Formats: sequence, structure tokens, C-alpha cells
Amino acid sequence: MKRTFRALTAVLLAVVMILPAAAVGPIVPNPDAEATRAIVIDALYKREYKPEAATEDFTDSSVQWYADAAAWGRTVGIVNGDGDGTFRGERPITRAELAVMLWRYAQYKGADVSAGEDTNILSYEDVFDCPEWSIPAFQWSVTIPIWEEGGLLLPNETMTCSELTHILENFTHGTALPSWTADAEAKKALVDYVVSVTDPSEPTFIPVEDRIAVFDLDGTLFCETDPNYFDYTLLKYRVREDPEYKDKASDFEREVASKIKEQNESGKSFSGLEIDHGKAVSTAFAGMTVDEFNAYIQEFKKQDMPSYDGMKRGEGFYQPMVEVVEYLQLNGFTVYIVSGTDRLIVRGILWDNVLNIPNRQIIGSDEIIVSDNQNGEDGLNYVFTEGDRLILGGQFIIKNLKMNKVSVIMQEIGQQPVLSFGNSTGDSSMAEYVTSDNKYPSLAFMLCCDDTERENGSESKAQKMFDLCGEFDWVPISMKNDWTTIYGEGVVKK
Repeated sequence: MKRTFRALTAVLLAVVMILPAAAVGPIVPNPDAEATRAIVIDALYKREYKPEAATEDFTDSSVQWYADAAAWGRTVGIVNGDGDGTFRGERPITRAELAVMLWRYAQYKGADVSAGEDTNILSYEDVFDCPEWSIPAFQWSVTIPIWEEGGLLLPNETMTCSELTHILENFTHGTALPSWTADAEAKKALVDYVVSVTDPSEPTFIPVEDRIAVFDLDGTLFCETDPNYFDYTLLKYRVREDPEYKDKASDFEREVASKIKEQNESGKSFSGLEIDHGKAVSTAFAGMTVDEFNAYIQEFKKQDMPSYDGMKRGEGFYQPMVEVVEYLQLNGFTVYIVSGTDRLIVRGILWDNVLNIPNRQIIGSDEIIVSDNQNGEDGLNYVFTEGDRLILGGQFIIKNLKMNKVSVIMQEIGQQPVLSFGNSTGDSSMAEYVTSDNKYPSLAFMLCCDDTERENGSESKAQKMFDLCGEFDWVPISMKNDWTTIYGEGVVKK
């Protein structure tokens, strides 16, 4: 993974946005300034979206701009300081210290940091200059590889910010997607793509503002069928099982819920169920405030998944795809969810969960939202006043599937994305839109549900998608062969 050095600019990848804002830290140094311990731990801290689990302060950093980052690093075991309770963040970092810091961070992320038999550390002429405490980290780091292959490790040398940028880029790409198998073609395609479009020296470079990726939700990021879509099972629970509502449900809602129940049990398809379900959701939760609806979803998320041990309904995220989202975000991509599920339900699924995607980047099927005092008055005539609350208005607007996904991307994002991730023919239009006549390099990935041991997969459905990928030049992702895990440790399919 030998790459040319890049200048440190305002469009650095998110993982290497290593310098603090002028408002909270020192004057930003130029690319030739020496990189410091503080700059590195701050980069890793930002990479984790500034978690609040930090409790172990260093004696000399509590009032510094990097105080939270250093405390977090000490709490999770990435940095230990100088042995006297100090961090000395302003001290230039040596390459040995950087190797150890990244090695510990990789362990913190659950990566396999064993050196392996294929380590080529002896090919570096100055390997015996490495401090003893840094050798395990260097043995691991040369397999990434973080350093220039066949060069010098220079363990006791410091580095410039520009050099640090390059090393962190190597680290980001080399440790990307740890839950994917090493020989997964889809992984290679994505990493190669990201490397090429984030290099300003390459003709394939895409500016940060144009790095847009769109993801379907169900079956792409999140468990699709257990035994049905999350929003289908939510409606069925509301209408047939919720003691506070089941006796109030309309005949139409009961009919839709019964079809969902039959579909869950027999696999039978019902024409028009997608639209009827959207209408039933809008009426079954009508009158709830947006916050009340979200609270209802949070309670439903606590139910056990029927087909899995060790997983609740709200925890069904595919770990390898969460890594894809994080990898793209770390490389300057803006990620949007474009789902057929109700927009407010998607927000509820993602609320307080593993994906760091704000509500403004969540697109889904829609229903009207009105004031609780509007009483049917047209929105052009009614004026929102103090004390009004926003509630679900009980009227379905649109099912965001197929061509509707393309339309809503243009309406809400306003530009053509460069990456698409889906899993079904409902995502075909989105995939083709992203890859057709794009001024930038673009790719479409499709998940194929071919794993029937760890997931509620379907080999026949998966084969149809593999065939479509061949026909349309989409990149297939095999859940069976490309992923070392689906839901992470502790989750077992019954």
C-alpha cells in the first residue's frame, strides 16, 4: 500500500483532521511542523466521536485543549503517559510511540494485532534500533503496512504533520473493515475506491463536498427479516398485542396486521401491502407527538429478537456494514440513509445506537406532521404558536421505494451520490442512478443474503441478486463468504 505523501490541507480526511480548531487550541501549525503526542491522541479521540467515558486525567493536561482526548486515551489504555502521571502532549511524538499508540488503539477496536508469521519486520535495516517496549507494535504495524515498505522504521525519530497524515492514512486503509474476510473482493473494491478518490494527486479525486454515499436500511445495514421488517413487526405489535391500543384499532389496521401475521408465518405475498402498511402506520400512531412516537419505538426495540439469542430488536445492525459507514465517514464521506421504512421509525431505530448519522441525513417513507391545535386547518392558514406540539397527522404521503428513492435523493440531497449500498430490487433504481453518467467515479454495492447459518438468509433470493450484480455491474457482497461475523460476539441464530 505504497502511496505518495500528501500535503496537510483544509480537506484532510476525517481521520486525519489532526489539528485542533483555533478557538480551542494553539495556532494551527503548517504541514512541516513537528507532530506531537497531543495531536495524535486528539485524532483518535475525534475518530471515536469524542466519547464521554474518560475519567483518568493526567496531572499536566487537565486544562489543555487536548485534556478530554488525553483522559479518554488513558482510560481506555491507549496512552500511559511518561510514568510520573504526566502526558506531555506538546512533546514531539516519536515513530515508536506512534506505533504503540496505534497498536493499542487497534486492540481497543477489537482488531487482531498479532504479528503473524508473515511479518516482514526484518526487512527494515534499523529494526534493532527499536526500543524493546515498541517491538510488538512494530511487528504488527509493518503488516498493515503503516510505514513505507522496504525503507527505514526510524523508531526514535519524530515526524512532521505531513508525514503523520500519510501514516494515519495508511493506518486507516490498512485496518479498514476488520469484520470482513481478508480476500473479500467487495472489501478490496471499496478500499481501492476510497484510496483513489481521496488522493488529491489522482485524476479520480473527489472533493469532500461531493463524497456522498446512500444506504438502504433493512437488509443492508440492519436485520431485514425476523420474521419481517422492523416496521412491519412494530405495526403488528401495535394493532394486535399492545394492550393500550389493540381494542382501539380500526378494521383496516387489523386487516393489514393480519396480513403481516400471515406473511410472517407462511411467507405469502400480498399485493399492495407496502402502501397499506404505510397508511396503517400513519393512522395507528396518529396523535402521538414525535417524541412520544420515538419513545414507543425505543420500548419496542427492547424486545428480544425471535430468531436470535443475545440480541434485542434494536440491536440488529450488521457489524461489517457499520464498519463500512464508519470507514466512509472517516474518509470525508457524508452518509445518508434512504429507506423504504417510515422516516420517523428509521430515526427511532438509529436513535442512541451504533451509527453516527444525524436525523437530517435520514430519508424514508413519510406521513404528515401537524400541530396538535391545528384541527384540520390547512397549513397555509394555521400559524404555529407557543405551546403547540408537533404530532403525527394520520395521513400517509409516500412509500420511499424504487424510483421514489431517486426522486427523493434529488429533492433532499440535491446532487448525485457516488456510492450506493442496497440489497434488493427496491434499491435498483438508486444503484443505477448513482452509477449512470456520474461525473465522478462511482460504485453500487448489493448485499446478497446467502448466509443461512448465522442469518435468516435465502439462497434463492441471494442468487437472484448475484445474477443482477453480474448484469448491471454492481459489486456483490456475500454475507456468507465476505464477513467473519454478522452481528458480533454473543449473538447466535437459534
